[in-house]
Amino acid sequence: MTVVLAEPTSDQQQTRASPRLLGLVPLALLCLLALTMSMLIGSRSIPPDEVLYFLVHPDPSDAVSQVVWQSRVPRTVLVLLAGAALGVAGGLMQAVTRNPMTDPGILGVNAGATLAVVVGLAYFGMNDIGQYMWWSLAGALLTSVVVFVVGNTGASRGNPVRMTLSGVALGAVLSGFSSAVLLSNSNVLTRMRGWSAGTTASQPLDATLTIAPLILAGLLLALLSTRSLDVLALGEASATTMGAHPNRIRLVVLVAIALLAGGATAAAGPIGFLGLLAPHLSRMIVGPHQGWILLYSALLAPTIMGFSDVLGRVIVQGEVPVGVVTAFVGAPLLIWMVRRFRVSEV
Repeated sequence: MTVVLAEPTSDQQQTRASPRLLGLVPLALLCLLALTMSMLIGSRSIPPDEVLYFLVHPDPSDAVSQVVWQSRVPRTVLVLLAGAALGVAGGLMQAVTRNPMTDPGILGVNAGATLAVVVGLAYFGMNDIGQYMWWSLAGALLTSVVVFVVGNTGASRGNPVRMTLSGVALGAVLSGFSSAVLLSNSNVLTRMRGWSAGTTASQPLDATLTIAPLILAGLLLALLSTRSLDVLALGEASATTMGAHPNRIRLVVLVAIALLAGGATAAAGPIGFLGLLAPHLSRMIVGPHQGWILLYSALLAPTIMGFSDVLGRVIVQGEVPVGVVTAFVGAPLLIWMVRRFRVSEV
């Protein structure tokens, strides 16, 4: 007997989509506010009219223009790119593992990217963002493949818990190797001190734009995978029955995760929590539809990262890296969410 699933009518689809579309408006405005504050606020606040003037009329001889173009613009662009990348990467990971409490950090992808950069600095003389990018991408991709292979072999192949635990174990091992290399090389430790905490500072605009193609490619793969992820969410057996290829879907998604997490980590360092909170909040707002979750995550994550970066600039004398701020701000929120709302079965 053949079971035919009726497609929702266009009116039903429009009714479901309309609130989600409307929800994008305040979220986009909030993201714009975060990016605007990133341009205006720092160790030296700059009036909006001056920022606008020097954006249109750069003047290398003017101190304010130098601050705008050498500090604020690169940091704001990096917040947007890295934030969107980490948010979408987290959403993809939660979808492919069917575990709402995972992200690139938990699955070891950030640790793999970090170890690759550490090894490149210590043993191969790496010294610019272009090299950071490729080493970080290689580390993230290799880690993703290892997690995929380990999580899809044996009797419990395809089990999301097994894949998650494989990532946690691999991440711990890779972090240990990174620490060993850093402790044995004081020069590398000095160069990695700020980057390893997750920071948007001291990254020129051309270096930030270098990672843009990686992130855009990852976002495109994520967009093309949304329907497949919705099918995969029904379970391994159901997805196979419907003609999907779960392992092929996971492999494509892991490549997207590597591009997104590797690119973001190369430029800003290993920033945790964004890939965990943004998709979780998005799911609470829009429900289980993966396309909407990823779209909302692409706006929520840079919003959170932008406000955290601004807070880190003004909270103490000097600056607190954005990765530290996201950890302090995000951990209590996550604990509250876990206690307040029922988390899906892992």
